[in-house]
Amino acid sequence: MKTLKQTTYLVLIVLLLSACGAQPSFSLSLGGLSNLLHSSARSADRSADRSAAPAAQPTATPNSPQASLPANAAGLLAAYEGVLENVYTQVSPSVVNIRVVQKQSAASALGQLPSDSSQDGSPQYSQGLGSGFVWDASGHIVTNNHVVDGADKIEVTFADGTTLPATLVGADAYSDLAVIKVDASADLLHPVQVADSTQVKVGELAIAIGNPFGLEGTMTVGIISALGRTLPASDGSTTGPAYSIPDVIQTDAPINPGNSGGVLVNDLGQVVGVTAAIESPVRANAGIGFAIPSAIVSKVVPALIEKGSYEHPYLGISGGNLTRDIAKAMGLTETQRGVLVATVVDGSPAAAAGLRPSQDTTTVDGQQLPIGGDVITAINGQAIVSMDDLIAYLNDQTEVGQQVKLTVQQSPSTNPKAAKGTWLGILGAQLTPEIATAMNLNGEQQGILVVQVEPNSPADEAGLLGSTKEATINGEKVMVGGDVITALDGKTIATLEQLRSLLRTYQPGAEVKLSLLRNGETLEKSVTLAERPSQLP
Repeated sequence: MKTLKQTTYLVLIVLLLSACGAQPSFSLSLGGLSNLLHSSARSADRSADRSAAPAAQPTATPNSPQASLPANAAGLLAAYEGVLENVYTQVSPSVVNIRVVQKQSAASALGQLPSDSSQDGSPQYSQGLGSGFVWDASGHIVTNNHVVDGADKIEVTFADGTTLPATLVGADAYSDLAVIKVDASADLLHPVQVADSTQVKVGELAIAIGNPFGLEGTMTVGIISALGRTLPASDGSTTGPAYSIPDVIQTDAPINPGNSGGVLVNDLGQVVGVTAAIESPVRANAGIGFAIPSAIVSKVVPALIEKGSYEHPYLGISGGNLTRDIAKAMGLTETQRGVLVATVVDGSPAAAAGLRPSQDTTTVDGQQLPIGGDVITAINGQAIVSMDDLIAYLNDQTEVGQQVKLTVQQSPSTNPKAAKGTWLGILGAQLTPEIATAMNLNGEQQGILVVQVEPNSPADEAGLLGSTKEATINGEKVMVGGDVITALDGKTIATLEQLRSLLRTYQPGAEVKLSLLRNGETLEKSVTLAERPSQLP
C-alpha cells in the first residue's frame, strides 16, 4: 500500500494511500441516490434539449420496489439504473486486472501478497494487484506507475478471464502513470473513450471501475466531490526534485486497494480520470478518493508510448503559500498573497533566473517557518495566490524549454542584516551550454553571465560589463555577451546560489577578486563590496 505525504509550512501531514493491494475482504456501500438522480436524468439524453419531456413511467408490479415509490421517482430510479447498467456494459470490457511479481527486497509499497517462504536461500517474491484499462487497439494498457514500478513480471487478466503476459513500455513517476503492452487478439481489446477533465463539474456522477482487493470488474458510484486537488509524486529518490500532480479529481465513489490504475468515468462511460489514491486512516475507502485527470493522461500516455518517458516543465523551487502571519513577519501587507520561495535548486531554471530563497525564519504558532525569500505573485500575467495555482499553470500552460515571466514581490524584511547585506550589483544568469555556444565559448564552460550591471554599484565601479547582444535560444530571445564570472577569490562559481553563498560570507567594504571571461579571454577584477542600499528590495 503506497503512502503519500504532503507537508506544508504548518507541517500538516495526511495519510494518502494508493488504491492498490490484495487480500480480499467484502463490504457493501450504497451511494446517495437522491444526490444522483439529476445526473442520471441528464445523462439519459445529454445531447437533447434540456426542456425535453420526461421519460415514460415504467409499470411497477405490486410487489416490486418501484411500487412503493411515487411515479416520477420510480421513473428517475429506472433511468438512473439504466445509466449505470449501460456504463458498466460499455466500460467493463476495457478494464483489466494487473498482477505483478517482484523480488521481495525490491518490492514497492503495493500491499503485496507474500509468497511461500523459501527454505533454500533462493530469492523470495511478493505479489501486487492493481487495475488498468485498454488504451488502443495495439494492446497498450494504462495503469499507475506505482502498480508496476520495479516489477519483474506483469500479467494482465481481461474481463473474460484471459490472462496474458505484459511488458513495460514507459513510465512516469511524476504523474504516477505507466503504459504496459500485451499481445492480444482484437476481440479482447476495447479501447476506452476519454473525456475532457477540464469540463468536469463538482456534483456530477462519478463511476469507478476496477479490481478492489482483487475482486475483478467491481463498479462503485459516487459524485465528483472536488476539483483542483494536488497530490505529491516522487521518483522514489531522496535527492531528486519533488513534484506534485495538479488538477487532481476528488470523488466519494468508493475506491479501495486494488483500484489503482482503474478508471473514473462519467455518465457517458468516458474516462475523466485514473483512480490512484485514497485518504484514509484504515487502509480502505473513507469517502475521499483521488483520480489523475484525463487532461494529464492524454498528454503523458502518448509520450510514454512513443518515447517511454515524459518531460515535465520544471521551475526548481520549493515553497508554500504566503499566509497573513508570514507576510506580516516579512514586512509585507498582511493581505499579500502568492508563493513564498523557500529554497532554490542549484542548476535549476529558477536559479538561473536569480530567484531568491528564504534566508531567515520566524515563529508562527510554535512552528519555525522560512521567511525573506521572493514571493511569486504572477506567471505570464496570470495571478498566483497559492502553490497549487503555480503548479497547475506550469503543467497546463507551459512546455520544457519555454521562457516564462514571473512577477515577484521581494521582501523588505524586518531583519536589518537580511534587509541590507553585502551587495555586488549585478543581474546574473547561470551559463548554459546553449548560452555558452552562442557566445563562442566551450559548451562545457561554467559560470555566471552578467546580464545587467546596476549603475553606481560595486560591479559598475569595477568595470564589469553586462550583456548587450541578443541571441535566439530554443526559440526565445535572450541577452548574451556580458562578462562571465567563473570564480570569486579563487573559488569556482558554477551557480547563482554558489555566488550568493560566497558573498554572504563577506562584510560590506571587503575587497574580493573576481575571475572573468570577457570575449573568450580571462581577466581578473578587484571589487569592493558595498552594503545593499535600503531602497533596493
